[in-house]
Amino acid sequence: MHNLTKVMQYTIKVGLLCVGLLLAIHVNALEFRSVAINKAVLYDAPSTEAKKVYVIASGYPVEVIVNLGEWIKIRDHFGSLSWIQGKQLSPKRMALIVNDKAELKQAEAEDAALLATFEKDVVVELVSGPKSEWVPRKW
Repeated sequence: MHNLTKVMQYTIKVGLLCVGLLLAIHVNALEFRSVAINKAVLYDAPSTEAKKVYVIASGYPVEVIVNLGEWIKIRDHFGSLSWIQGKQLSPKRMALIVNDKAELKQAEAEDAALLATFEKDVVVELVSGPKSEWVPRKW
């Protein structure tokens, strides 16, 4: 009986480890894209016959929730879910300034030279994902 308890404890620990790894993989597997055309129509279902809910501009960043190939379910920065035709999205990573302003610095330091200031709702291109609170820039 004592050995059975140890086996059960080991199995539970391994199971929890696997669940933790799967969650970590899921978090790292987030997919983001941007709108590739000037004006993209968003729908409430994966069909051009569905209700049109929004129009978004070129470069707008979105998170991919479900990819059906021809149609992709996306989430915008407000958390709203909608559908867009897959061909209207680009793999180019963009970021939307959501604070009142964002400063572009020469280096990753608060006292670094200020290169530019971006206002809220400005879209900028990401050259790589953030490794800290600092995000690389592209001119």
